[in-house]
Amino acid sequence: MICDLERRDWQRFRSQIATLKVADRDALARRRHFIFHPATLHPSSGDASVCDASGDPSPSTQQATFRLPPPSLGEVNGFVELEFNTSIDEDHDGTVLVIFTRSSSAKLSTNFYSKSCPKVFSTVQSVVHSAISKQPRQGASLLRLHFHDCFVNGCDGSILLDDTPTFTGEKTARPNNGSIRAFEVVDEIKSKVEKECPGVVSCADILAIAARDSVKILGGPKWDVKLGRRDSKTASLSAANSGVIPPPTSTLSNLINRFKAKGLSTKDMVALSGAHTIGQARCTIFRDRIYKDKNIDSSFAKTRQNKCPKTTGLPGDNKIAPLDLQTPTAFDNYYYKNLIKQKGLLRSDQQLFNGGSTDSLVKKYSEDTETFYSDFVNAMIKMGDIQPLSGSSGEIRKNCRKVNN
Repeated sequence: MICDLERRDWQRFRSQIATLKVADRDALARRRHFIFHPATLHPSSGDASVCDASGDPSPSTQQATFRLPPPSLGEVNGFVELEFNTSIDEDHDGTVLVIFTRSSSAKLSTNFYSKSCPKVFSTVQSVVHSAISKQPRQGASLLRLHFHDCFVNGCDGSILLDDTPTFTGEKTARPNNGSIRAFEVVDEIKSKVEKECPGVVSCADILAIAARDSVKILGGPKWDVKLGRRDSKTASLSAANSGVIPPPTSTLSNLINRFKAKGLSTKDMVALSGAHTIGQARCTIFRDRIYKDKNIDSSFAKTRQNKCPKTTGLPGDNKIAPLDLQTPTAFDNYYYKNLIKQKGLLRSDQQLFNGGSTDSLVKKYSEDTETFYSDFVNAMIKMGDIQPLSGSSGEIRKNCRKVNN
């Protein structure tokens, strides 16, 4: 028989009901509901596992239980493909091919807290607005927290966890050490949200909302944030150090590949890089760029050299400069305008406009703010869909810095 699955989201091999259309040898189409148990779907399962099937009320279908051998598991175009060779009866045998989406994005929704915590948006926005009013740099810091969280084992709030005796967290990883901030802002948001609706809103969702609000408050686009993520119970220094977060020395091909590994396209990568229209970088990050690179505007390099000494060491290493010299606290398209003028502060930024495949996108975004905003929003939503925990996985932390007791 051949089964075409009505696509449903699937993650971490939990029990799932899938509606299948079955065509038998007599070409009679029937609909059945199959429950694939976790053991059945686990790629390392050793014994044959049970798959229950119950038919619709039609007299031509019967309730049945049959055994499946361990499946072969492969990944095809972002989907998980499970193939079983089985036999139900003499009239129904052959191959069952089932495809599940890897992402659990459909389990996230924009109205997830509409009843359980209706004031979550206003609460988050109030704290973010206050923080940015005091220090505009906080907006970029909150946005960066969400990005670095999602790229390491998914959008699960793991970046917020402090070190414990049982694991070393991600805060001291190479991409994060000394460069991620705004934890106190997240703490304040969590504290106020807990007063409104204790034990309901995850830290991972707080990061997603705070990132959106930061962009909007600084003059950028607004979008509906999908919610329903849960928080991880651990963090991974090794994962954060594994190279999943592109370093500021990345080549264009490296940037493209790193984002592709997370299900993000080249266009997504270029659009998300536009977040560098806000925020600042430390001298130690861009020193080689302003002293050694050839594809840099000479006057721009000299201006940066005035505040970033050529020799390494403190305090020079920690001197900061805005990523966008023209409008450093406004979310606009000047980042792309700067790249065209060879005024990208980071080596990886200038790679986007350096005679390569992304030049045309940079030029387009530099000329069309609305297109940039639209593509940025779409990319942010896709990034927020990276491997979220949902259902019974993870937890809702009471304190974003530590797991619950």
